[in-house]
Amino acid sequence: MRGRGPKTAAGRYTYLKILDDGDVAPCIVDIFEIEVLKTSDKFKERGERRLDWMSPDEAARRVREIELKSFLVEFKPSK
Repeated sequence: MRGRGPKTAAGRYTYLKILDDGDVAPCIVDIFEIEVLKTSDKFKERGERRLDWMSPDEAARRVREIELKSFLVEFKPSK
């Protein structure tokens, strides 16, 4: 995916990631708003991830992380 956007994060959320060995690692994720200019069917994690386009409200219904859900519910695109 190629796009452009501001260099500053629009938000941040945290979650606990369960590692392959069963350990848990706290993660902090910065959220960036980008304007998508180009997509590709070929990307590094294509066997692990699926690309779906949807509204922020629909995305909020699909995610488990409470902080990310809250961000998406309140999200207003800059354009």
